[in-house]
Amino acid sequence: MTPKRVLAASALAAAAALFVGLIFVPILFGASQFMFGGSVNGGCVDTSGAGAQPAEAGDAKSIPANYLDLYKKAGKDYGIPWNVLAGIGEVETGHGTSNAQGVHSGENYAGAGGPMQFLAPTFKSFAVDGNKDGKKDRYDPADAIPTAAAYLKHNGAPARMKTAIFQYNHSWDYVNMVLSWAKRYGGGDFKVVQSNGVDCQDDALPANASALVQKIIAFALAQRGKPYVFGATGPDAWDCSSLIQAAYRAAGLGIPRTTFEQWPFGVKVPKGKEQPGDLVFFNSGPGTSADSPGHVGMVIGKGKMIVASCTLCVPAIGVKPYKRADWVGVTRPLARPDLKKKVAELAAQQPGG
Repeated sequence: MTPKRVLAASALAAAAALFVGLIFVPILFGASQFMFGGSVNGGCVDTSGAGAQPAEAGDAKSIPANYLDLYKKAGKDYGIPWNVLAGIGEVETGHGTSNAQGVHSGENYAGAGGPMQFLAPTFKSFAVDGNKDGKKDRYDPADAIPTAAAYLKHNGAPARMKTAIFQYNHSWDYVNMVLSWAKRYGGGDFKVVQSNGVDCQDDALPANASALVQKIIAFALAQRGKPYVFGATGPDAWDCSSLIQAAYRAAGLGIPRTTFEQWPFGVKVPKGKEQPGDLVFFNSGPGTSADSPGHVGMVIGKGKMIVASCTLCVPAIGVKPYKRADWVGVTRPLARPDLKKKVAELAAQQPGG
């Protein structure tokens, strides 16, 4: 091949790679947003009824009675709509009626076995002794069905049902088939819930907080569903400390940028005495300790904080409990004399101040 042809071929290959990248990257990004939290453009999602158990529709009569009972029991025990479990059971093996290899013994071509088609390692990790006979048998529906419920629960169900089903079998066609059967089996107005990381139950601002603190918290809550990126300072992505700094800045107050600087900045508050707007610190992350915590969130009340957690956390930025094992302590930036003075100055600048 001549040098000119080599150059032309290289240019063509580069252009092709760029074209593929332009197509593939947005698709991958979109899928990851769907899987791990996504944008908040769709507003909050009401997850309060995600685990509700629907009534039976007429099609449910086609399910073998013993399987139907097991689906309903597992659904109730794990907070997974029973008809979703039934949808998986239908798609996988027709509720155990299939005589294909791997349903009643052995494994299929992919290594799956039993009525809910588990790979041996996955079943071992999540296995449930549903009938309390001292055995965990993936070929026994009494064990396999509650194991499926436990596995879905582990992967985000019922609040992130589509994500959990996708983790069960990595195919969106599979997800759609399962949910199609689930809707046929479930009576009433069954709707699958897929949270985007913004739960409507967490929308309310703390009623007992001042207008200033509510403003700080409102800014932080508005960032829910955005990505966590270490070192990011907004507005499209944040890390834990930059989110806190920006929330205070939105109210006209300056605090340090990093967690390591924020920890000594505020006035220490005993655990149990924290209030909305206080900062809660955790002994997590590399190079951190109880005396030098590396992770921070902000109290919003009722044992919950708004926090930018991590890149693959669900949601990456959201409302979560702060009373956990690695909780180090609490600080109150607003108790500092200089911030008290600044708050007074801001109040004086308000109409009627």
